[in-house]
Amino acid sequence: MAERSFVNEVQKLRLGEGEEFHGEGILAVTKALLQSGVAYVGGYQGAPISHLMDVLHDADPILKELGVHFENNASEAAAAAMLAASVNYPLRGAVAWKSTVGTNVASDALANLASGGVTGGALVIVGEDYGDGSSIMQERTHAFAMKSQIWLLDPRPNLPSIVAAVEHGFQLSEASNTPVMLELRIRACHVHGRFTATDNKRPPFSIDQALENPVRDVSRIVLPPAAFAHEQDKVNKRWPAAVRFIQEQGLNEFFTGDREELGLVLQGGLYNTVIRALERLDLADSFGNSKIPLYVLNVTYPLVDDEVVKFCAGKKAVLMIEEGQPDYLEQNMNTILRRADVETKLHGKDMLPKAGEYTGQALIDGLRTFCERHAPDLFSERGAIPTPVIFENLENAVPPRPPGFCTGCPERPIFTAMKLIERELGPQHISCDIGCHLFSILPPFNLGNTTMGYGLGASGASAFHGAKGHRAISVMGDGGFWHNGLTSGVASAVYNNDDHVLLLVDNYYAAATGGQDVPSSRAENPIRQTNIPIEQAVRGVGVKWVRTVDRTYDLQKMKDALREALTTTAKGPKVVIAQSECMLNLQRREKPIYRSALKAGKRVVRERFGIDSDTCTGDHSCIRLSGCPSLSIKPNPDALRQDPIAHVDNTCVGCGLCGEIAHAAVLCPSFYRAEIINNPNRWDCFAHRVRRAVIGFLQARTERRVARYAF
Repeated sequence: MAERSFVNEVQKLRLGEGEEFHGEGILAVTKALLQSGVAYVGGYQGAPISHLMDVLHDADPILKELGVHFENNASEAAAAAMLAASVNYPLRGAVAWKSTVGTNVASDALANLASGGVTGGALVIVGEDYGDGSSIMQERTHAFAMKSQIWLLDPRPNLPSIVAAVEHGFQLSEASNTPVMLELRIRACHVHGRFTATDNKRPPFSIDQALENPVRDVSRIVLPPAAFAHEQDKVNKRWPAAVRFIQEQGLNEFFTGDREELGLVLQGGLYNTVIRALERLDLADSFGNSKIPLYVLNVTYPLVDDEVVKFCAGKKAVLMIEEGQPDYLEQNMNTILRRADVETKLHGKDMLPKAGEYTGQALIDGLRTFCERHAPDLFSERGAIPTPVIFENLENAVPPRPPGFCTGCPERPIFTAMKLIERELGPQHISCDIGCHLFSILPPFNLGNTTMGYGLGASGASAFHGAKGHRAISVMGDGGFWHNGLTSGVASAVYNNDDHVLLLVDNYYAAATGGQDVPSSRAENPIRQTNIPIEQAVRGVGVKWVRTVDRTYDLQKMKDALREALTTTAKGPKVVIAQSECMLNLQRREKPIYRSALKAGKRVVRERFGIDSDTCTGDHSCIRLSGCPSLSIKPNPDALRQDPIAHVDNTCVGCGLCGEIAHAAVLCPSFYRAEIINNPNRWDCFAHRVRRAVIGFLQARTERRVARYAF
């Protein structure tokens, strides 16, 4: 169950010629693929294109009507390899993934694809996860495009430009026999807008036709001597063909301005932010009309020398607005201008931040510096250049909000158990993985030493072959396990007789990317085979010692399994599989059922946990071993005690971990469990009256006793 359903929205994909499409960026990308006659699509989920995979999944009936095959690939490498269908056949194919991490995984297949070249259009849609909100290392896809000479599109973030980029991407790929990358930042993926649709097209050449008429071309396979010819073909044929197509189709855009002696060159994806910054400086209006001419690079690789020279020639100065480092575009432009003997002054990272996201504030500051240097008269009619408000020491003004596990997350008790085991056996070296479980490195758990990549938790611990009985622990999620961890981690550990402990977190989904199904998901998927047990898979590659905890909230069982894994005399890798459903997905499934039952007047019982204010000592160990967002503090009602007491707020989902911790850690008896009954039946009402009477009697007796012995 993905975090968002597009079952209703995908009906917009049926819009035909002349009809107006209204919607989100990722939905527009899917519509553009169908309008382009794509034959197959695939990919691997990951922000900011996770929802694109969800749209393709929910649109599968429409895809089948058009003869389009959709594949949920096992990894980005598998998705890139899928584009092999376009090498020998005129089949248009598109795959999507998160970049740059997904591009790292796919790099081998991409390099082979780019070397031999393609016949049909091959489009790689990358979600460029760069900037302040990113969850990965700060790198750019541009480097991969240059390395393998794959053309890179970076369209302006509006729906007509994005749709045009998809269609032009296929055409550019076919015109130059080269795969093309389409880079979408998070704002482009989720921008809303409209465009005029055209009819969807069935693939002119089908997969069945390819199977019936197989084509074999050895010259496209990367083996000597063909591999040496590929490089020459790239430089002497494909590159000039790409440049010619970019110029003839006008893929890059020029916007005129009054101040012809100046110019701004920018990546297409930055267009909206640049225009907003110019508007704040009174250098553009709300409709995008800039006083300074703009050269918008909707194709950031390759650059077109003639266009660069044409735009820069005769100008006093040009500012290259290139987000991220290194300054690939700025260096390239400098080379082009110097070779053409164009003396225009080129600025870039000398006036803009060398690294990091180009926010509105960063661009305002850089544009102001550029104008102060080369056109101070731009503001002479209005006086001083506008100075925006700058907030200093923001880190001191705003409380930190580090990421953490959701309320009721089944992974929290796993790390609670690890903290308790540390008290018994001492600290352990822990190799982490990519996924929700990586939040364990932060307070209150502070567990984890390294993380090397998705599905690589076990591999990250492979060097730790201790001779004194101390074992390393590695953590891996079910998503990473099926991505590549089964082979690179588990099978490798068996092969090398590793003695470390692998903790496999099975929450039934690829939860961190939005709750997509994986092979071990329990839910029935109408177009995929699920319910493949992880335990069978690890035993299938030779693991002998396996323990499965089928309810992670049972803290004692989790502790026992971890303790046994760390102390057993058995040789070889030890695998502990911790299973419980992702609470977010559980709530998404159960809340609609709960609301429907309430509306129908049916009896509904909901569990909640609380803390007895009179019993709580204010020790707060329960919080230090949980970190649940619903577990907080409040003032102590006892005037004689100053320490605030623990408190469970209304976001509690009733997982019970707080009470389990109190019991397992021998903390205190202050936790209680309550049942909230909506639409109670007669028995519920009778039982409630009896309980109130008994409790009232006992409370009155206690008050009389207190009053009798009071001084």
